[in-house]
Amino acid sequence: MTLSRRKTLALIGGGTILAATSAAAIAVTRTPQAAIAPWSLAGGYDDPRLRALSFAILAPNPHNRQPWKVDIATPGEVALYVDGDRLLPHTDPFSRQIVIGLGCFLEVMRMAALEEGLAVETVVFPEGSAPDRLDARPVALCRFVETEAARDPLFAQVPHRRTLKEPFDVARPVDRSVLDRVLAAARATQVAGTVDPQDIGALRELSREALRIEIETPRTYKESVDLFRIGRREVNANPDGIDFSGPMFEAMALTRTFTREAALNRESMAYTEGLKAVYANAETAMGHLWQVTTSNTRADQISAGRDWVRLNLAATAEGLGIQPLSQALQEYPEMAVLYDQIHGRLAPEGGIVQMFARIGYGPQVGASPRWPLEEKIV
Repeated sequence: MTLSRRKTLALIGGGTILAATSAAAIAVTRTPQAAIAPWSLAGGYDDPRLRALSFAILAPNPHNRQPWKVDIATPGEVALYVDGDRLLPHTDPFSRQIVIGLGCFLEVMRMAALEEGLAVETVVFPEGSAPDRLDARPVALCRFVETEAARDPLFAQVPHRRTLKEPFDVARPVDRSVLDRVLAAARATQVAGTVDPQDIGALRELSREALRIEIETPRTYKESVDLFRIGRREVNANPDGIDFSGPMFEAMALTRTFTREAALNRESMAYTEGLKAVYANAETAMGHLWQVTTSNTRADQISAGRDWVRLNLAATAEGLGIQPLSQALQEYPEMAVLYDQIHGRLAPEGGIVQMFARIGYGPQVGASPRWPLEEKIV
């Protein structure tokens, strides 16, 4: 959830708090430096596995939960596990999206290793997995071996990749050739997209309705609100979840104008303005893309994640903004009608729509917070 500058200013009374004291002015202009430090530290390790992992932790993942844990006790190997405390039981009850995020992690790690002449031989879920839950069994066992394979050109975009959670420029259409180049980055899943105005209109409406259902379903909305990190102090203390940082949100945190309690209060301005901002994102989509797998195994979900980050990186190379709109793909009862609708539209021949996103051009945004790599090693 991202509020525009204009709406945020309205919430803090035209910015008058900024003039209150010089100390307040300094406070609201500070950024959460500790939370974004992993982006600049990536690659700065002696062990090639750690170098690869330091880039892998920058991968996109649902609600920025960063659900990965790694064991590097065996030389030349990495064992990947899921952190069971970082699941999303209400919006992602079968952890499908969490596994997709782990697939993103594995793909970035693979690309980073290739930069150093290393291939990553990976076996996913070597001890098996349950379709309805994740447990303590390993997600992947990865062995680093020398290779002469070519580097992956998409890796250059890893430090620059962003999820663009701002309204797109509706005066700037996306050319079909740009979309086709982005889609060409996928390797293992079926991908498609559209920049046709009629399709865009229908998919904007579907996205808006799915957002409404998620927000108006108390348990799914609260799951997101509980992960709000409001202001620099909260973001630095917990560099995960949904961050609200920057001068305007710092001012709102300082004045207690925007809190988790206010966000849950449907009568509050924080709620009503936040809802408008969320809808604005869906309603400014200038195209859409999606992924489909023929089945829905854990291996399929890992493959979807690998391709999802590749699509993100290819979009970055094109200067194109991308934001997932996965609400209609979520498997809980209140979303069932829209789940069927989006599958009927995007996968009419059958299969599972794993990811769905809006694309367009928008402003430059900062990096998302990340936990340091050291916090993810078991």
